[in-house]
Amino acid sequence: MAATDWATKDFYKVLGVKKDASQDQIKKAYRKLARENHPDSNPGNQAAEERFKEISEAYAVLSSPEKRKEYDEQRSMFGQFRGAPGGFGGGGGFRTPGGGSQADFDVSDLLGGLFGGRGRGRQRPQARKGDDLETEATITFEQAVEGATLPLRMTSDEPCTTCHGTGARPGTTPKVCPKCEGSGMITGAAGGLFAMTEPCDLCRGRGLIVENPCETCHGTGRAPSSRTLTVKVPAGVKDGQRIRLKGKGGKGENGGPNGDLFLLVHVEPHRLFGRKGDHLTITVPVTFDEAALGAQIQVPTLDGPPVRIKMPAGTPNGRTFRASGKGAATKAGGRGDLLVTVEVQVPAELSEAERAAVESFREARGTSSPRDGMFEAVS
Repeated sequence: MAATDWATKDFYKVLGVKKDASQDQIKKAYRKLARENHPDSNPGNQAAEERFKEISEAYAVLSSPEKRKEYDEQRSMFGQFRGAPGGFGGGGGFRTPGGGSQADFDVSDLLGGLFGGRGRGRQRPQARKGDDLETEATITFEQAVEGATLPLRMTSDEPCTTCHGTGARPGTTPKVCPKCEGSGMITGAAGGLFAMTEPCDLCRGRGLIVENPCETCHGTGRAPSSRTLTVKVPAGVKDGQRIRLKGKGGKGENGGPNGDLFLLVHVEPHRLFGRKGDHLTITVPVTFDEAALGAQIQVPTLDGPPVRIKMPAGTPNGRTFRASGKGAATKAGGRGDLLVTVEVQVPAELSEAERAAVESFREARGTSSPRDGMFEAVS
């Protein structure tokens, strides 16, 4: 969509959000509406397909802080021009920056810059960057640690492949709009001494009239397109991380660059391992005698042979040991560590021999207790 069209469309209303909505609220509203109206979920439903196009168009603008700012400014300025009697208020003696009088100043000169430079007499279609797209993928814990290459099936609104974006039936061509002469804008009196420039109501700002609409896109020049991308997820990606894939979004128009694809990654939890930055974590159960007397224990690693951890005598419950270089891959090309936390297990039931051994230990310990002196200050 050309930037000139922004002034005539309420993208906030399309997504059902307020003008001061946060980026999070905009994203949630888009995801909900996109799921409900996606062509794959509504085969043959033309109304849902058109609604999906509107939703994608609105999100492409409002999800980008730069585009959203430009859109808000254009909507605000356009509203002022349309609602102000006599243009800028019509007071006598208004002078233009060049020293001319009110009658010499044409608001279209100002709007030409604000609305993408499509002023009077400019008929060349402007290059337009493709839409930024967003999708999600769920990967395993191992893929997040080591990296992975994923196939992603994308559906987006792109230039129609049947008419190559012209909107006209193959074998025919659009005609230059007779009202705006191909500029997409018309200038008329706005009251007072000002001239008012706004998108042409005949061609809706396109500058072209399609007399024989393309049967695929119905004259819009845009149509849903499905494609499969091969995307490389870097090693060390974290759950909830958003990856930007430059140039993998919607296709540009009239020589414009492709948009970007933003991939939101979800990582499935592992039954044994956890993550702490670039380090992997694991909790390993040990027996009372191993903790008390000391022991060497074998601990599994994510993608290699187990490592041996030497526990000294008197190891307390919850102590963490470090196995260097056995963690997740880092951006610098190295690896983090494996953090091993021991958990002393207390048996729920004892055999007769075990009970006798514990009672012997109690007798040998005597009356000493780890709580000795702990409560002396409390009285």
